Amino acid sequence: MLAPLVPAVLDWYARHARDLPWRAADRTPWGVLVSEVMLAQTPVARVLPVWRDWVTRWPRPAALAAAPADEVIRAWGRLGYPRRALWLAAAARACVAEHGGQVPDTYQALRALPGVGDYTASAVLAFAYGRRAVVLDTNVRRVLARVLHGRAAPGPSVTVGERAAADALAPQDDAAAAQWAAAVMELGALVCTARNPACGSCPVASRCEWRLAGRPAYDGPRRRPQRFAGTDRQVRGLLLAELRTSEHPVPAARLDAVWPDAAQRARALDGLVADGLADPLPDGTYALPR
Repeated sequence: MLAPLVPAVLDWYARHARDLPWRAADRTPWGVLVSEVMLAQTPVARVLPVWRDWVTRWPRPAALAAAPADEVIRAWGRLGYPRRALWLAAAARACVAEHGGQVPDTYQALRALPGVGDYTASAVLAFAYGRRAVVLDTNVRRVLARVLHGRAAPGPSVTVGERAAADALAPQDDAAAAQWAAAVMELGALVCTARNPACGSCPVASRCEWRLAGRPAYDGPRRRPQRFAGTDRQVRGLLLAELRTSEHPVPAARLDAVWPDAAQRARALDGLVADGLADPLPDGTYALPR
C-alpha cells in the first residue's frame, strides 16, 4: 500500500506547488535558512514580504553578521517571536566565524548554529542542499498520521515510532527524498489541513486510513491552547513595537501608557531586557540594543 503514496504525492506537487522564492532555482542555503526560521509558527503570506526585504538587505550571512541589533529587530517587523531575529543574527556570525561565511551542509553543524533545532537543520539539508533528511513539521506529521495511522492529528511531540515511519517512507535517493519532503509538507499546507481538509482533492485519498475509517475525531493527548490576548507575550509585543517605531530612546512614561497593568508590564519589559531585545539606559529610558 505504501509504495504508490510517494509517486502520487510527487505528481500532485509537480502540478500544484506554490511558487515561493525560497524554492526557486536560484535559491541559496542562506535564503532557505532565513525562510525556515521565519516560517516557524508564522503563515507564508506574512513571511513573504519580510523575507524578500531581509535577503535583499542581507543576502549573505556576513552581511547580517555585521548588522546592528536594532536594525535586525526593526527589519523583523511584526512577524512575532522576535528572538528569532537575534538567533538568525547569531547564526550568521557563527557561519562567518566557523564556516567561511557559508551555511554548513551537515546536520551536526547546522544543529550547532544558534536557534537551529532538528526540524530546521533537516529542512535546510533537504531544501537547500537536496539531501535526504526526515523533515517533520506540523503539516507533514498530520498527513502521515492520517494516511498511515488513521488518526486525525499527531500527538503533541514527535515519537521514535513516528520518526521511524517517516524515515521508512522517504525515498532513499537524495533528490527524490528532498522533493518528497517538500511535497508532503505542501500537501498538508494546502489540502490535508487541520480544519476542513479537502479530501476530494487529495492525491492519496483512496489510500488514506483516516478517510477510510470515516475521519474519526482526534482522541489523543492535546497541546494546551496558546491564547494571546492579555498574555505577557501580547504585552511584550506592544512594548517592543513602541521601541521599534522610535528612532530615539523611549521614556518609561511612554511605555507605561502601552499597558495598564503595571506588574505585568514590568514583567514583560524585564523579559525583553533579559532576551536582549531592549536596553535600559542610565537616564531611565529604553531603546533597542545596538
